[in-house]
Amino acid sequence: MTATEPTEAVTGVPFTLNGKEYEAEQGELLIEACDRNGVHIPRFCYHKRMKPVGMCRMCLVEVDTGRGMKLEPSCMLPVTPEMKVETESEATKAAQDGVLELLLTNHPLDCPVCDKGGECPLQDNAYAFGPGESRFVEEKRHYEKPIPISDLVHLDRERCILCDRCTRFASDVAGDPLIHFIDRGSSTQVNTFPDHPFSSYFSGNTVQICPVGALTASPYRFKARPWDLDTVESTAMVDATGARVLLQSSQNELVRVLGVDSDAVNWGWLSDKERFIYQATNSSSRITEPMARGGGQELSPVRWVDGLSSAARALQIDPARVGVIGGARLTVESQYAWAKLIKGVVGSDNLDAQIGDGLPAVLTLGLPRTTIAQACAPGGIIVLIGPDPKEEQPSLYLRIRHAVTEEGATLIEVTPRATSLSDIATVSLRSGPGSISQLVANFFAEVGSVEGVSDAALAKVRSLLNTDDPISVLFGRGNLAESGRYTEDALGVIRNSRPNAKFLPMLRRGNVVGALEMGFSPGFLPGGVRNFGAGLENWPDVPQTTGKNCDGILRAAAAGEIDTLVLLGADPLDDFPDSALAHDAFDGVDTVIAVDTFMTASSRHASIFFPAAMFGEVDGTFCNLEGRLSPVRAKVTPPGLCRPDWMIAAEIGSQLGFDMGFATLAELRAEISSTAFSFAKVDWAALDNAEDGPLLELDRDWDLEFGEPAEPPVVASYGMRLIVDRKLWDLGTMTQEAGHLASLSPGAALHFSPTDVQMMDLANQSYVTIDHGDISFDLPFVSDHRVPPRSAWLPARLPGFDVRKLLSAGRSITSVRVRTSEAN
Repeated sequence: MTATEPTEAVTGVPFTLNGKEYEAEQGELLIEACDRNGVHIPRFCYHKRMKPVGMCRMCLVEVDTGRGMKLEPSCMLPVTPEMKVETESEATKAAQDGVLELLLTNHPLDCPVCDKGGECPLQDNAYAFGPGESRFVEEKRHYEKPIPISDLVHLDRERCILCDRCTRFASDVAGDPLIHFIDRGSSTQVNTFPDHPFSSYFSGNTVQICPVGALTASPYRFKARPWDLDTVESTAMVDATGARVLLQSSQNELVRVLGVDSDAVNWGWLSDKERFIYQATNSSSRITEPMARGGGQELSPVRWVDGLSSAARALQIDPARVGVIGGARLTVESQYAWAKLIKGVVGSDNLDAQIGDGLPAVLTLGLPRTTIAQACAPGGIIVLIGPDPKEEQPSLYLRIRHAVTEEGATLIEVTPRATSLSDIATVSLRSGPGSISQLVANFFAEVGSVEGVSDAALAKVRSLLNTDDPISVLFGRGNLAESGRYTEDALGVIRNSRPNAKFLPMLRRGNVVGALEMGFSPGFLPGGVRNFGAGLENWPDVPQTTGKNCDGILRAAAAGEIDTLVLLGADPLDDFPDSALAHDAFDGVDTVIAVDTFMTASSRHASIFFPAAMFGEVDGTFCNLEGRLSPVRAKVTPPGLCRPDWMIAAEIGSQLGFDMGFATLAELRAEISSTAFSFAKVDWAALDNAEDGPLLELDRDWDLEFGEPAEPPVVASYGMRLIVDRKLWDLGTMTQEAGHLASLSPGAALHFSPTDVQMMDLANQSYVTIDHGDISFDLPFVSDHRVPPRSAWLPARLPGFDVRKLLSAGRSITSVRVRTSEAN
């Protein structure tokens, strides 16, 4: 089409609402069109993010589509031209009265003790549209109440109005059909199958969308009343998706987190980790005052000024002998302050926010970026290379699932094991450890056979990718037991073969994309600057040589080449994949400076400990995986002497004799805009009121160079190739400090394919023995069809066994020997 050709005009659908003329959008449901035009129709079952079912009939209104007025459910009826609608007629009011009287027939009138009281749509609709009095005098039905259907959710069946919201969400949105209607007629109720709890990662969403008090959250039950709560909008910092949330507090304590319907990001849905991790804020284990080691070599409280001066002295050394690990849990403002302190004042480039489980910053910063909405667009093509999104980016998982099941998106999955999306993927391929780059190369040219992948599957992928349409590649580290080089090579193949491909990083740690943008990676300065020789405005100096990443810092520390190690919310001893290297590193350093909220395995080795304010206690900004900024807001006061991380950095800078140039958050943000090119156009004043948050301009168009894909390593015939990734519930510090979440971690068990179980004759066994070098241990095993043959899957940081004992940084892949255990 040329610029002079006329385009077809898109007009709305005219209809009459209560005697006035309005226009609806094409295909818009009547209930949505009325909402948009300021006329509210009461409802219970309708939710704009789920398919309408017309269950409750509360939204009945009189409608004339050309055959006369009749009552129609407005949640099921698209607006048609010249439709006439009456929402205030006598027939409509009579229908609303009848529906509410029926719903209240068996509903207990216990609003004063119900957790939903004060924010209950049934209450509101009964007052606004109900009959005003009840004709029902018989005994109401009774059930045991409440019953815990999971560790996080309680069910009161007496209150349920059978709106079908929870069951539809569990089945259609989350893909976890664990809660259902059972029985029939007047005995119909919502419940779970016997011995099958509602163990969904997204169970808390059913509590939020329940229009009555039938489903309640265990952590919030009887904590507060809605009118007692103070609320601010913020951003979840659990993972890199950056879901929008409401923080609610009572008496200076966080008591509830709710999802906000951000069209660009999470659609109002949250994982249970994002929803309930706030409990860690209220943990009695919080460290709330600075500490240092005295003459007795025990950490004891010190004054802030003494701790800061000690930290400054420890940093006044050769910059090459300073290493900094962590920073992904910080706000963008705190990340900038620490980057300026370490790189601009101290002069060290040994700073890394990715604790051995990420990918080179050049990929995240330099590959052309897509957004969540673009990747999940109707009819699009998604290539997933990495971990199971449900385990590491659960809110993103829901968007991908919706795109595939409801919007016709094509999903090509290339993962070490089957994921939660495999059943709905158009093509799901297993990349054995070390083979992902060769497998992806076969998508564009035949370069040799790949073990376990059929020619037919490869041919189907080639036909799908042989298109000029945009391709969205979602990438991350799918296997911590293999070198990240193989994933890098796979991305290089796609970049070189399909220049129109766009990429979305699935790095697991909270604000890790913000950290990389602020220079939390060796070789980079804020704004993605790679030219160290040029210097930066407002900085006294910049490093002249590229420093070490987390792996390199720990190796240098183990070799005695690092004197001062700074931990910014990082716990390498429990989190770095190579456990032995992490322990050697801590044995080799003189001074450890920990800035944290809890005493972790690593911070227990600290010479100086600074207590930091945490989520819900600080103001700032979050940069999610697509480069979208959103506000992080303080709702409660930090306990004790805890301070925001950026203030700690500024005070250390002052102790080093340098004025960092900012004393307020506004001054700090102004300096970020003037220093980091990607933030130059950010309107900080409008950020808090932005519906979805602005996207940074990240199209850097770097000419990235990729080498030839590495050859897959040779594995001994008796070896089982190890697959190590993360589970949502694990032994992470925040999870363990978050009360109701602490017991959700499954025990460690080795998973391998039914083929291997049969081959090793383990059908009647419960345990196996794992041999790796001089390590030998017994573990329970699970026959799991999601694991490819000759591979063994063992997630990290689960109770029962620390798989990191088997891993070695820099090793291409890890193989183990499996045999029958004498423990059977």
